[in-house]
Amino acid sequence: MTDDLPQAFQVHDAELRDAPGVAIRGEIDINVVPDLEAALDAAIRESAGAFIIDLSDVDFIDSSGLHVLLRARALLGREDRALAVICPFGPVRQLFELSGTYELFALYASREDAAAALVPADGA
Repeated sequence: MTDDLPQAFQVHDAELRDAPGVAIRGEIDINVVPDLEAALDAAIRESAGAFIIDLSDVDFIDSSGLHVLLRARALLGREDRALAVICPFGPVRQLFELSGTYELFALYASREDAAAALVPADGA
């Protein structure tokens, strides 16, 4: 039955094709928002160029978590930096769709899809 327990919330570095980023694990709700916000702010501040947020291992996200992602998007946008969000199809992706915010993010179903988007098709 331990497989049914949610994963503990974690944020760790997860660059992709030399683009800096973070991977998030567990549930994103109002209880972890301060930690998530601090981790994203630090990672964005200490990096340059396109940025990756990997939500592949996120089990749940509420509106407060979505607000933190929108804030990160705004911080990156002020510096004309791209944001790629890895978010497989499922409940987490549904929040983006139901809230109408999916159009504001470059969402990718997998790390492979995001990596392909980060590198020009002609290899230049």
